[in-house]
Amino acid sequence: MSTPPVDAPSRPPVSRTAVRATVLLSLCSLVLLVLVAVGWEPLMSADDSVARTTHRWAVDEPGVTHTFRILSDWVWDPNTMRLLGAAVAAWLVWRRGAWWTACWLVAVSALGTLVQQGLKAAVGRPRPWWPDPVDTAHFAAYPSGHALTATVVCGLLLWLLHRAGPPAALWRTAVALAVVSVAGVGLTRVWLGVHWPSDVLGGWLLGATLVAGAIIAHRRWRPAPPARR
Repeated sequence: MSTPPVDAPSRPPVSRTAVRATVLLSLCSLVLLVLVAVGWEPLMSADDSVARTTHRWAVDEPGVTHTFRILSDWVWDPNTMRLLGAAVAAWLVWRRGAWWTACWLVAVSALGTLVQQGLKAAVGRPRPWWPDPVDTAHFAAYPSGHALTATVVCGLLLWLLHRAGPPAALWRTAVALAVVSVAGVGLTRVWLGVHWPSDVLGGWLLGATLVAGAIIAHRRWRPAPPARR
């Protein structure tokens, strides 16, 4: 029996849980954004304390730091994540004929890039500065583009995989890889001293908000399949 295209199932209703999750994530993202923008002292102090501690570890553990640089700059780099999303979009068109879902995937990924670049320019938060840096980064600090992009791409791909009804072993493996990637990229950015912890938290929250909103949009506006004759 052939597998139906991704765009083929009937359109399910948008659940209240999904809407509430999106609203809650949006509010959390907004609160954190405001706290960062106004420089709320308890948050700034916590950021500084964690950043100084992890930077000492990074300097004292060059082997771990080198591994984290490879993971952060190559494996979990935003461009790598975007290429993964683009490859899945191409596969959706080539093997499943799911043009709408493929365009949706690319569009949400692009929106994530626009959101993080726009907020970086608007907030203009300086990155941590060290006399003995172990890595460098460009543009402003908030939010972490690595954390946001990984959350968006991994979240969307997990949802698409879940809709396809994968075998249990494949699903568990995919979830584990996604969790390790999203959590790991945040850890590496703080360890390498190029982001404050709240930059990473902001990237996670904004990415999760985009994923939740994108899922609602897909359920609500995906074109209905043509009627069978």
